[in-house]
Amino acid sequence: MTALHRRDDVFVLTLGDDENRFHPDRLVAINAALDEVDAAPGPKAVVTTGVGKFYSNGLDLDFMAANPDAAEANLREVHALFARVLAFPAPIVASLQGHTFAAGAMLALAHDLAVMRSDRGYFCLPEVDLGIPFTPGMNALIRARLPIVTAHESMTTGRRYGGEEAHEAGIVAGVGAEDEILDIAVARAQERAAKAGPTMGAIKARLYGEVIEALTGPNA
Repeated sequence: MTALHRRDDVFVLTLGDDENRFHPDRLVAINAALDEVDAAPGPKAVVTTGVGKFYSNGLDLDFMAANPDAAEANLREVHALFARVLAFPAPIVASLQGHTFAAGAMLALAHDLAVMRSDRGYFCLPEVDLGIPFTPGMNALIRARLPIVTAHESMTTGRRYGGEEAHEAGIVAGVGAEDEILDIAVARAQERAAKAGPTMGAIKARLYGEVIEALTGPNA
């Protein structure tokens, strides 16, 4: 399950040890962990990661199909999480140790930067193959965080990018082997930890104001 532990100034938030799909219970746990980081004084940063094969496989489509009355609310909470991460008032880095698909990939893009395992695992936006259009907020997030050529290719083809390919395409800022990728992410976060605070949050909120509005506004 979701867990939070600290390495010096860096809080490591483990999303879980399964496919880490976005179910209401998991969203509550992730937000509770971010609340704890937000309340911590002094220099701080966050690294998010998974365990094993998956960073995150995105929306819990089985839950949403089985609970149609709750599906829209669940999607709103996922949008709200993207917006929160985009404007989080501390450096936040994604350590992609496994498959990063669909809304899981969008969560990674909402971070300040991501690093990815070089030898295994894919980054993929498969919505075109699933027959699920991107919401306006998702579209705004992807366009804001990816080079437009990469956004077009990833969104219209569902291409699966390995670590080196993702690095070349501007999706991730670095790659590493399985046994070093978390340490790389923690180091990237640690070197930025002194920047945490309301000013950082305000800068990011204003930088991504239109994206946040698309994710959380009345027409989201």
